[in-house]
Amino acid sequence: MGNELLIGKTLDTNAHWLAKRITVLGLKVRRMTTVGDDLDEISSALKEALGRKPKFIILTGGLGPTFDDKTIEGIAKALDSPLKINEEARRMIEEKYEQYIREGKIREYELTPYRIKMAKMPEIAEPMPNPVGTAPGVKITLNETTIIALPGVPEEMKAIFDEYIANLIRKAAGDVTFFEAAMLSTGIVESEVAPIIDEVMKNNPYVYIKSHPKAAEKVPKIEIHVYTTAEKADVAKSRLSNVVIQLSELIESKGGKTTPIKRSD
Repeated sequence: MGNELLIGKTLDTNAHWLAKRITVLGLKVRRMTTVGDDLDEISSALKEALGRKPKFIILTGGLGPTFDDKTIEGIAKALDSPLKINEEARRMIEEKYEQYIREGKIREYELTPYRIKMAKMPEIAEPMPNPVGTAPGVKITLNETTIIALPGVPEEMKAIFDEYIANLIRKAAGDVTFFEAAMLSTGIVESEVAPIIDEVMKNNPYVYIKSHPKAAEKVPKIEIHVYTTAEKADVAKSRLSNVVIQLSELIESKGGKTTPIKRSD
Protein backbone atom coordinates (compact mmCIF):
# COMPACT_ATOMS: atom_id res chain seq x y z
CA MET A 1 0.00 0.00 0.00
CA GLY A 2 1.43 3.37 -0.99
CA ASN A 3 1.97 5.73 -3.91
CA GLU A 4 5.55 4.51 -4.32
CA LEU A 5 4.15 1.16 -5.49
CA LEU A 6 1.69 2.67 -7.95
CA ILE A 7 4.29 4.85 -9.66
CA GLY A 8 6.72 1.96 -10.00
CA LYS A 9 9.36 3.36 -7.65
CA THR A 10 9.18 0.44 -5.24
CA LEU A 11 8.75 -3.26 -5.99
CA ASP A 12 6.13 -4.86 -3.74
CA THR A 13 8.26 -7.63 -2.25
CA ASN A 14 6.03 -7.67 0.83
CA ALA A 15 3.09 -9.06 -1.15
CA HIS A 16 5.31 -11.76 -2.67
CA TRP A 17 6.67 -12.78 0.75
CA LEU A 18 3.25 -12.78 2.42
CA ALA A 19 1.61 -14.79 -0.37
CA LYS A 20 4.25 -17.48 -0.17
CA ARG A 21 4.26 -17.56 3.63
CA ILE A 22 0.46 -17.73 3.93
CA THR A 23 0.26 -20.46 1.29
CA VAL A 24 2.86 -22.58 3.04
CA LEU A 25 0.93 -22.16 6.30
CA GLY A 26 -2.12 -23.73 4.65
CA LEU A 27 -4.44 -20.90 3.57
CA LYS A 28 -5.17 -19.60 0.07
CA VAL A 29 -4.53 -16.02 -0.96
CA ARG A 30 -7.61 -14.97 -2.92
CA ARG A 31 -6.73 -11.44 -3.96
CA MET A 32 -4.00 -8.79 -3.83
CA THR A 33 -4.79 -5.08 -4.12
CA THR A 34 -2.43 -2.12 -4.31
CA VAL A 35 -3.85 1.16 -3.01
CA GLY A 36 -2.33 4.63 -2.90
CA ASP A 37 -2.05 7.01 0.04
CA ASP A 38 -5.64 8.16 -0.21
CA LEU A 39 -8.22 7.77 2.58
CA ASP A 40 -11.14 7.18 0.24
CA GLU A 41 -9.24 4.55 -1.74
CA ILE A 42 -8.06 2.74 1.40
CA SER A 43 -11.52 2.81 2.94
CA SER A 44 -13.21 1.67 -0.28
CA ALA A 45 -10.77 -1.20 -0.81
CA LEU A 46 -11.20 -2.39 2.78
CA LYS A 47 -15.01 -2.22 2.62
CA GLU A 48 -14.97 -4.22 -0.61
CA ALA A 49 -12.70 -6.84 0.96
CA LEU A 50 -14.85 -7.07 4.09
CA GLY A 51 -17.89 -7.68 1.90
CA ARG A 52 -16.31 -10.92 0.70
CA LYS A 53 -15.94 -12.10 4.34
CA PRO A 54 -12.40 -13.52 4.17
CA LYS A 55 -10.76 -15.01 7.24
CA PHE A 56 -7.97 -12.44 7.10
CA ILE A 57 -7.28 -9.09 5.49
CA ILE A 58 -3.63 -8.11 5.74
CA LEU A 59 -2.49 -4.56 4.95
CA THR A 60 1.14 -3.45 4.80
CA GLY A 61 2.57 0.04 4.87
CA GLY A 62 1.30 3.40 6.07
CA LEU A 63 1.70 2.97 9.84
CA GLY A 64 4.46 5.53 10.37
CA PRO A 65 4.51 9.14 11.62
CA THR A 66 4.50 11.04 8.31
CA PHE A 67 1.58 12.73 6.54
CA ASP A 68 1.31 10.03 3.88
CA ASP A 69 0.99 7.21 6.44
CA LYS A 70 -2.79 6.90 6.21
CA THR A 71 -3.56 3.21 6.60
CA ILE A 72 -4.96 3.32 10.13
CA GLU A 73 -7.02 6.40 9.35
CA GLY A 74 -8.37 4.61 6.28
CA ILE A 75 -9.28 1.58 8.38
CA ALA A 76 -11.06 3.82 10.90
CA LYS A 77 -13.03 5.45 8.10
CA ALA A 78 -14.05 2.09 6.64
CA LEU A 79 -15.21 0.86 10.04
CA ASP A 80 -16.78 4.20 10.97
CA SER A 81 -14.73 4.10 14.15
CA PRO A 82 -12.92 7.26 15.33
CA LEU A 83 -9.20 7.15 16.07
CA LYS A 84 -8.11 7.24 19.69
CA ILE A 85 -4.76 6.99 21.40
CA ASN A 86 -4.28 3.37 22.40
CA GLU A 87 -2.44 3.44 25.72
CA GLU A 88 -0.83 0.06 25.17
CA ALA A 89 0.48 1.20 21.80
CA ARG A 90 1.73 4.41 23.39
CA ARG A 91 3.60 2.40 26.00
CA MET A 92 5.17 0.23 23.26
CA ILE A 93 6.39 3.34 21.45
CA GLU A 94 7.81 4.89 24.63
CA GLU A 95 9.64 1.66 25.46
CA LYS A 96 11.06 1.51 21.96
CA TYR A 97 12.48 5.05 22.15
CA GLU A 98 13.92 4.30 25.59
CA GLN A 99 15.57 1.28 24.03
CA TYR A 100 17.02 3.49 21.29
CA ILE A 101 18.54 5.71 23.99
CA ARG A 102 20.10 2.72 25.76
CA GLU A 103 21.54 1.52 22.48
CA GLY A 104 22.97 4.98 21.73
CA LYS A 105 20.87 5.46 18.59
CA ILE A 106 19.39 8.71 19.93
CA ARG A 107 20.28 11.01 22.84
CA GLU A 108 16.79 11.88 23.98
CA TYR A 109 13.21 11.86 22.80
CA GLU A 110 9.81 13.36 23.34
CA LEU A 111 6.44 12.07 22.30
CA THR A 112 5.75 14.59 19.57
CA PRO A 113 2.37 14.60 17.76
CA TYR A 114 4.08 12.73 14.92
CA ARG A 115 5.14 9.93 17.25
CA ILE A 116 1.81 9.87 19.04
CA LYS A 117 0.21 9.40 15.63
CA MET A 118 1.60 5.84 15.60
CA ALA A 119 -0.39 5.07 18.77
CA LYS A 120 -3.74 6.18 17.34
CA MET A 121 -6.08 3.44 16.19
CA PRO A 122 -9.75 2.41 16.30
CA GLU A 123 -11.02 1.60 19.78
CA ILE A 124 -11.52 -2.08 18.97
CA ALA A 125 -7.95 -2.44 17.69
CA GLU A 126 -5.23 -4.40 19.45
CA PRO A 127 -1.61 -3.26 19.01
CA MET A 128 1.15 -5.78 18.33
CA PRO A 129 4.75 -5.10 19.41
CA ASN A 130 7.23 -4.32 16.67
CA PRO A 131 10.45 -6.27 17.44
CA VAL A 132 12.45 -4.37 14.82
CA GLY A 133 10.98 -0.86 14.46
CA THR A 134 8.79 1.66 16.23
CA ALA A 135 5.26 1.57 14.82
CA PRO A 136 3.16 -1.22 16.38
CA GLY A 137 1.24 -3.59 14.20
CA VAL A 138 -2.56 -3.52 14.48
CA LYS A 139 -5.06 -6.38 14.79
CA ILE A 140 -8.84 -5.95 14.63
CA THR A 141 -11.28 -8.83 14.98
CA LEU A 142 -14.52 -8.04 13.18
CA ASN A 143 -17.09 -10.85 13.09
CA GLU A 144 -15.51 -13.64 11.01
CA THR A 145 -12.68 -11.49 9.64
CA THR A 146 -9.41 -10.51 11.27
CA ILE A 147 -7.90 -7.28 9.92
CA ILE A 148 -4.15 -7.00 10.32
CA ALA A 149 -2.08 -3.90 9.52
CA LEU A 150 1.69 -4.28 9.37
CA PRO A 151 4.52 -1.79 8.74
CA GLY A 152 5.78 -1.52 5.19
CA VAL A 153 9.46 -1.93 6.08
CA PRO A 154 10.06 -5.57 5.10
CA GLU A 155 12.12 -6.49 8.17
CA GLU A 156 9.45 -5.09 10.48
CA MET A 157 6.59 -6.66 8.56
CA LYS A 158 8.22 -10.10 8.60
CA ALA A 159 9.13 -9.91 12.28
CA ILE A 160 5.60 -9.06 13.42
CA PHE A 161 4.04 -11.60 11.06
CA ASP A 162 6.23 -14.47 12.24
CA GLU A 163 5.89 -13.53 15.91
CA TYR A 164 2.16 -12.84 16.12
CA ILE A 165 0.32 -13.72 12.90
CA ALA A 166 1.75 -17.01 11.64
CA ASN A 167 0.16 -19.02 14.44
CA LEU A 168 -3.24 -17.42 13.78
CA ILE A 169 -3.07 -18.45 10.13
CA ARG A 170 -1.80 -21.92 10.97
CA LYS A 171 -4.68 -22.37 13.43
CA ALA A 172 -7.23 -21.16 10.86
CA ALA A 173 -5.82 -23.61 8.31
CA GLY A 174 -6.13 -26.50 10.75
CA ASP A 175 -3.95 -29.47 9.92
CA VAL A 176 -3.78 -28.62 6.22
CA THR A 177 -0.26 -28.15 4.87
CA PHE A 178 0.91 -26.92 1.48
CA PHE A 179 3.17 -29.10 -0.68
CA GLU A 180 4.74 -28.48 -4.08
CA ALA A 181 6.97 -29.97 -6.75
CA ALA A 182 8.43 -28.59 -9.96
CA MET A 183 9.81 -29.87 -13.22
CA LEU A 184 11.31 -28.46 -16.42
CA SER A 185 9.89 -29.48 -19.77
CA THR A 186 12.04 -28.98 -22.89
CA GLY A 187 11.49 -29.60 -26.59
CA ILE A 188 7.73 -29.09 -26.57
CA VAL A 189 5.79 -25.82 -26.82
CA GLU A 190 3.16 -24.68 -24.30
CA SER A 191 0.23 -25.20 -26.69
CA GLU A 192 1.18 -28.91 -26.74
CA VAL A 193 1.67 -29.03 -22.97
CA ALA A 194 -1.70 -27.39 -22.25
CA PRO A 195 -3.93 -30.41 -23.14
CA ILE A 196 -1.58 -32.66 -21.18
CA ILE A 197 -1.98 -30.50 -18.08
CA ASP A 198 -5.77 -30.46 -18.55
CA GLU A 199 -5.87 -34.25 -18.76
CA VAL A 200 -3.67 -34.77 -15.70
CA MET A 201 -5.61 -32.26 -13.61
CA LYS A 202 -8.92 -33.98 -14.49
CA ASN A 203 -7.44 -37.25 -13.31
CA ASN A 204 -6.04 -35.65 -10.13
CA PRO A 205 -8.66 -33.23 -8.75
CA TYR A 206 -6.72 -32.46 -5.55
CA VAL A 207 -3.70 -31.13 -7.44
CA TYR A 208 -3.19 -27.78 -9.18
CA ILE A 209 -0.74 -27.50 -12.08
CA LYS A 210 0.66 -24.26 -13.48
CA SER A 211 2.97 -23.83 -16.47
CA HIS A 212 5.46 -20.98 -16.84
CA PRO A 213 7.02 -20.61 -20.31
CA LYS A 214 10.56 -19.26 -20.32
CA ALA A 215 11.99 -16.76 -22.81
CA ALA A 216 11.73 -17.87 -26.43
CA GLU A 217 14.75 -19.93 -27.49
CA LYS A 218 15.53 -22.48 -30.17
CA VAL A 219 14.54 -25.17 -27.65
CA PRO A 220 11.23 -24.43 -25.85
CA LYS A 221 11.48 -24.50 -22.06
CA ILE A 222 8.53 -24.58 -19.68
CA GLU A 223 8.62 -24.71 -15.90
CA ILE A 224 5.73 -26.75 -14.54
CA HIS A 225 4.76 -26.36 -10.89
CA VAL A 226 2.50 -28.82 -9.09
CA TYR A 227 0.68 -27.87 -5.86
CA THR A 228 -1.55 -29.63 -3.36
CA THR A 229 -2.71 -29.33 0.24
CA ALA A 230 -3.25 -32.25 2.57
CA GLU A 231 -3.37 -33.13 6.24
CA LYS A 232 -0.82 -35.91 5.87
CA ALA A 233 2.57 -35.51 4.23
CA ASP A 234 2.58 -39.02 2.77
CA VAL A 235 -0.75 -38.37 1.04
CA ALA A 236 0.54 -35.13 -0.47
CA LYS A 237 3.80 -36.70 -1.60
CA SER A 238 1.91 -39.57 -3.21
CA ARG A 239 -0.34 -37.13 -5.08
CA LEU A 240 2.61 -35.09 -6.33
CA SER A 241 4.61 -38.16 -7.32
CA ASN A 242 1.72 -39.59 -9.35
CA VAL A 243 1.18 -36.28 -11.14
CA VAL A 244 4.87 -35.79 -11.94
CA ILE A 245 5.06 -39.32 -13.38
CA GLN A 246 1.95 -38.78 -15.51
CA LEU A 247 3.17 -35.42 -16.79
CA SER A 248 6.61 -36.81 -17.63
CA GLU A 249 5.21 -39.81 -19.50
CA LEU A 250 2.77 -37.73 -21.54
CA ILE A 251 5.28 -34.98 -22.36
CA GLU A 252 7.90 -37.52 -23.40
CA SER A 253 5.31 -39.31 -25.56
CA LYS A 254 5.07 -36.02 -27.50
CA GLY A 255 8.82 -35.84 -28.01
CA GLY A 256 9.66 -33.60 -25.05
CA LYS A 257 11.96 -34.17 -22.10
CA THR A 258 11.45 -33.48 -18.40
CA THR A 259 13.78 -32.97 -15.46
CA PRO A 260 12.93 -32.26 -11.81
CA ILE A 261 13.62 -28.82 -10.35
CA LYS A 262 14.98 -28.73 -6.82
CA ARG A 263 13.63 -26.07 -4.48
CA SER A 264 16.24 -23.49 -3.52
CA ASP A 265 14.58 -22.76 -0.14
